[in-house]
This record gives sequence, C-alpha cells and structure tokens, in this order.
Amino acid sequence: MASFSTLCISVLVLLLDLNFASPVNSPERAVSALAQAKRSFDLPIRRTALSEGSWKRGTDSGSTGLGDFLDLFYMVPITIGEIETAVILDTGSSDLWVVSDACNSTVCENTNMPPYPSADIKPAGGSVTLLYGDSSTGTHASGPVAQDVAAIAGLSMSQQPFAAISDTNSTAVMHGSNGIFGLGFPSGSQVQATVIDARFNNPSTTDDFILGTVDDGPLLSRFAMSGSLEQPMFSVMLQRDIIDVSGSNGSLTVGKLPDGIDNSSLTWVPVRLYGPADGGLNPPQFAPDEIYPFRWEVPIEGVILDGQVLPASNLSGSNSGLSALLDTGNSVIRGPNDVVDYVLTQVSSAFADNSDAAPTFPCSAPHDLAFQIGGKTFPVDPRDFMSQNTPGDASTCVADHVVATDPPRPGALFSWSLGDPFFKSNLVAFYYGNLTYPSVDPPRIGFLSMVPVNANSIVQSDVAQAQANGGMFGSAHPICFELDDL
Repeated sequence: MASFSTLCISVLVLLLDLNFASPVNSPERAVSALAQAKRSFDLPIRRTALSEGSWKRGTDSGSTGLGDFLDLFYMVPITIGEIETAVILDTGSSDLWVVSDACNSTVCENTNMPPYPSADIKPAGGSVTLLYGDSSTGTHASGPVAQDVAAIAGLSMSQQPFAAISDTNSTAVMHGSNGIFGLGFPSGSQVQATVIDARFNNPSTTDDFILGTVDDGPLLSRFAMSGSLEQPMFSVMLQRDIIDVSGSNGSLTVGKLPDGIDNSSLTWVPVRLYGPADGGLNPPQFAPDEIYPFRWEVPIEGVILDGQVLPASNLSGSNSGLSALLDTGNSVIRGPNDVVDYVLTQVSSAFADNSDAAPTFPCSAPHDLAFQIGGKTFPVDPRDFMSQNTPGDASTCVADHVVATDPPRPGALFSWSLGDPFFKSNLVAFYYGNLTYPSVDPPRIGFLSMVPVNANSIVQSDVAQAQANGGMFGSAHPICFELDDL
C-alpha cells in the first residue's frame, strides 16, 4: 500500500485536567500468595478473606475520567509514591512506566509533568527496555525497575513494580503524559519478567512467573487476583475530543461495569489464548495443560464497509485466523494491507485512480466501517472514520483513520488492531478471569455499541453547520492525523 501523509491541526488547543463465573480452587501455594497480596493493599481497598475451596468476591471498584490530546493520546491520572501524574491508557501493552528525573532526552526536557525522583527509587531488580510501534525504529523507553505505592481510580496497591524511565523518545511525554499504563496480561510484561528473574535467579520454568503475578504483576492484574474487587475486570470508553474531568464521557472503570450498564447488554467473546508455538508462555509444571492469554485479542467474523462484507486478506500469515487486538494505545484502526487498500479504493475515487494520493471523499457522504464480533455488528462512528482534508474546508474529508499493519506473526497473530476510533464508538469491558488457571474461568471481552442509529445524519448535519461557519467544525471535531502507536 502506498503511504500518504496527513496533517494534524487542532481547532482548539487541548490541555489535560487531570454475574460472571467465579474462579475456583487454586493450589495451596497460589492461595497463600493471594492471601499475601490482600495484605499488600492500602486503603481504600478493604481486605477480603478467601473462603475454603472458593474465592469470595469483594465490593471494591473505582472509576476515573480521562484526558486526551487531539484524540491521539488518552490519559488517566495516577499516583506513584508521592507523584501525582498522568499516563497513557494502553491495553496493547502490559507495563507501567513513568519518566524519572534522570531522563535528559529531548522529550523529557520538554515535558510539563513532574518526574519520578531518582532518590526515591526502591530497586525491584534489573532494568528494562520497552519497545512500541510497528518497527525497531518506533518508540522506546528504558530504565531501572522500581517499586512503590501506586493508586488509580481510588484503588491503591503497595510495592507495585514499574519502570522509572531514564531514556525515551515517546512524544506522548511532551503532550500531557508522563508515561504509559499498560493494562495487558502478565504474560506480556517485561517488568514482571525482570523482577521474577532477579528474585528467583532466572528460573527455567514459568511456575514462579505465573504464581508471582499476585506480587509482581501489572497493576490491574494484581487487583484482579486480589479477590477484593466486585469483578476481576475493567472497562474503557473514550471521549471524542472532549476533556472531561467528571468522567461522564471518557472513563476507566475498575472492578465492575460503569454505572447504568448491565452485564446482559454486552456481547461477550472469549480472548484468544497463545500457546508456546504461537509466541505465548510455556505452561507451568503445576498446570501443564493450561494455555495462557497474551493479548486482549478476540476472534471476529468479518469486516463490513457500507453494508458490504469485505474480502478476506490474501497476505502471508492471514491463515492464522481473523482476529482483532483491542488497543487503546493505537490512535487508528489497523488492518491487512490489501484489505485497507480495498477500503480506501471503495471510499475514494482519488485513491482508486492513484494509490499515492490521499484517500479523500465528500464529507457529506459518510462511510460505515463495522466489525462482526460474537454474532453482532459493532460499527465505528463515521465521525471517527474521517478527518478534514484541509483546514477550513468542510466539503472534502480524508479516510486517514484506517491504515495498514504488519501481517500476523508469532506473538502477534491478530489481523486487525482496533484502536481509539473503535473505543470512541463502543464501550469495551475486559474480564481477566482466573490468571492462574484460565481454563477454569477464561478471560473475555464484552462489547456494547454506543453509536447512534442516526450517526450518518448527525455527520451530514455537522457538515452543513461547518460549511455555514466558514468550513470550521465545532469543538468536538478536531482536524487530526494518523499517528503510529504511542
């Protein structure tokens, strides 16, 4: 697919203000570890005892509003030690990191967020280099692994491992964020692996890693394993170019579904499990038949554009099955090169005539991109499919929110990556299940469409108003651009 560039100009300068099945019996060692994890919680989490032979659900949950920068970075407030800051919400990765005052890279020198003090670092063992994006030249962040109290959405955890970054090129650091909050599974956590290797002298099996999640795993994984939450889950809904401190629009909810949302209204789909041959974890000796989740990835039945099912990809690796990664750290929708080319050709006569041209189309003729998941259709709001092609021109738009991704490969078997445009259109709930024995209570993702039935009419009305306003959309319609992951 030919590349094309698009411009990012904002109309406004945005600033950041800051009854599932219960898991059952675990081995004696795991129960003991879980009991220890409960004692590691700080207020306002209440301790919850384990009853014999089962888990007892707690009553704790929390919710917080999100900030955003140009619909590209979605940030959540977090406290680590004495530092109150904001970090990128990223379901596509598993590690928590914040910039420390030891970082003197260009982006660190231009951040307006308080760094984590190097003098406060309590070493947890080793250091990490975290890589993001689609290539080796993408975003990186490196530094020692530390531990401190971490609090989010009113919930707190002591001795939480995180990376205190001393070098990074993440441009998100310059736009209201001080790091990344990975909400992925423990199996994808380099921080946890580094801590476990240091603590157990590079163990040859995964037993210590899997049983160590309760003490050294990613923050929300530890919450999920505690038994203190109402449910071992979180949910995400992103706002569309709105800073909303109250959380009435964009929000992260931990331990339950958002208020007013019923479990039965969501479509629940099992998360894809990754065996060793797929790039996943080797099973532990205490559970040799278990297969563990690696990414928040689900099977999808098809992709639909303007009511027509898109043809399957012919690219190498596509035979791994049609699936999608749910990734809040991705600012666009990503798909197979040949299918994305087909989409852009269908919506844009300019692109159909010249694949080097920007895929433009009339703003007043919106397009519907949707994904079939769990037997239902979940659309992307047409406002999140397009951007203005030129500032001050409300007649021509560009399909710059759908771009190509790498072919499926071990460790990344998904063919589609559903980023922020999908989360602005759908409430997505992430259920961890039993992280020690996934076969007992499998992880799954729930979907609820938030796109109004008259979405196309809304777009046409907005376009008419913008044309009457000199080509300028209202504050809820920025001029955005395609951004590589993070």
